[in-house]
Amino acid sequence: MHISRRKILQLLSSAPLARVLGGWASAAADPLCSKLASDPLRPHYHLLPAHNWMNDPNGPIFYRGHYHMFYQYNPEAAIWGNMNWAHATSPDMIHWQHQSIAISPTPGGPDQDGVFSGSAVLENGRPTVIYTGVAPPDFPAHATLRDGRHVWRETQCMAVAQDENLRSWKKIPQPVIAAPPEGLKVTGFRDPCVWREGDRWMLILGSGTRDRGGMILLYTSRDLRNWTYLHPLIEGSPSGKDPANAVDSGDMWECPDFFPLGDKHVLLISTMGKVRWKVGSYERQRFTADNEGVVDWGSYYAAKTMLDRDGNRILWGWIPETRSETDLIAAGWAGVMSLPRVLSLSSENELQMKVASAANQLRRPMNIKSDNPTDHKKSLESLRIRGLAAELELQLDPQTGDSSVALGSDNGEPFATVIVKTKSNAHELRVNGVTAPLVGKPARPLHLQLFLDGSVLEVFVNSTTSLTARVYRIPTEPLRVKVDDGSKVQSFSAWQMTPISSNRLTSPLCH
Repeated sequence: MHISRRKILQLLSSAPLARVLGGWASAAADPLCSKLASDPLRPHYHLLPAHNWMNDPNGPIFYRGHYHMFYQYNPEAAIWGNMNWAHATSPDMIHWQHQSIAISPTPGGPDQDGVFSGSAVLENGRPTVIYTGVAPPDFPAHATLRDGRHVWRETQCMAVAQDENLRSWKKIPQPVIAAPPEGLKVTGFRDPCVWREGDRWMLILGSGTRDRGGMILLYTSRDLRNWTYLHPLIEGSPSGKDPANAVDSGDMWECPDFFPLGDKHVLLISTMGKVRWKVGSYERQRFTADNEGVVDWGSYYAAKTMLDRDGNRILWGWIPETRSETDLIAAGWAGVMSLPRVLSLSSENELQMKVASAANQLRRPMNIKSDNPTDHKKSLESLRIRGLAAELELQLDPQTGDSSVALGSDNGEPFATVIVKTKSNAHELRVNGVTAPLVGKPARPLHLQLFLDGSVLEVFVNSTTSLTARVYRIPTEPLRVKVDDGSKVQSFSAWQMTPISSNRLTSPLCH
């Protein structure tokens, strides 16, 4: 089940939720922390808040020796609503420390109903963010977001860091972009992405119209404060549908990200429940796509990139939950940040990704026993994964056109099955029934990499296909790995992964 950012809004007015919020407001921190820290479905080494709801990565930036990640956060409950920018810092993109909330809604201001997504840049060396603020429209015609329940006006707001640790921010009182271009009846107007181009700043916004489809709007400025609309960077095509939320039909493209990669440019957009990539040429401030695909076919949305300390293009994404809203409230937490992925292009201009090597420091060798060390399959099946925290890397040679890797307990209890089909009529990846077409020609051997962390399973095939699954099963025994008889295991590596904190909680709430 895909839960969009907006669909959960309907919960906000429910009586049961009000009772939950009231209970949490008066609850002591220690019982809550004990409950969360002992939850086996909570990840050990992915970034997530100590409790409550998180979604989109916002404004990731490397600044003065530290990585700063901001993200959408509800400090009051484990469901969407009351959007703030939470803040976490890291020396390596893996070990995170939660900081105080960076930016919150200002009563009576243009972001009074929520601090939505945006970007961070350095203006004369000072970190500056531009984000979308939402508030009730003064007039119905001013509304830019209609999702079937709420009617909001989206404007683009700005804040400037006041300290080197990026903990204090000063907002510019008025929006820097107050309305969509005149004459456009937009289906959305949000999620700015900003970059420097020569002596000017450039900015794009996710948008669309019912009669023209999804659209990315392009602006320019000399000072980050006064923006001039140019034209659409690129447009889609109308769906002909009229759902309450235009994102569901593809008539609204949200969370755009645009950047050079190799000798091409890449545009990321989020729509219809998936992050889509487009690779092409950027000339005369217009983008023409030559190739396109899906970043991740599983539970993955609202992707955002940054440059690391070495100049690599790093991709982040929100891993949503796929269980019921009732389960989210009962668990007390929702949402996970993906592991950092390094981006590159293949010779066919396909987007490639691999988990950043910084994650290697978490590896701890497993105790693998075998009578015949050269029998990789037998050695693999002798290992045991404990605590739902592991990385597996395999080279498989399919002898029958299909390969499968099953994770399950010794007693036969299933946990997850990864199937790679390389037959001519079914070239795909399947994880627990969720499928993804494999990019490119069938490759032999297959390179398969799995990152298991609590209820999160990130799967990569040949660096060009990824699928993030959510698995809400708690095995009664350590997991074992079994490869089907039709595949030859050419090589494999397996590691237990070290938690990034002693109790999976790094917030001051639990200290």
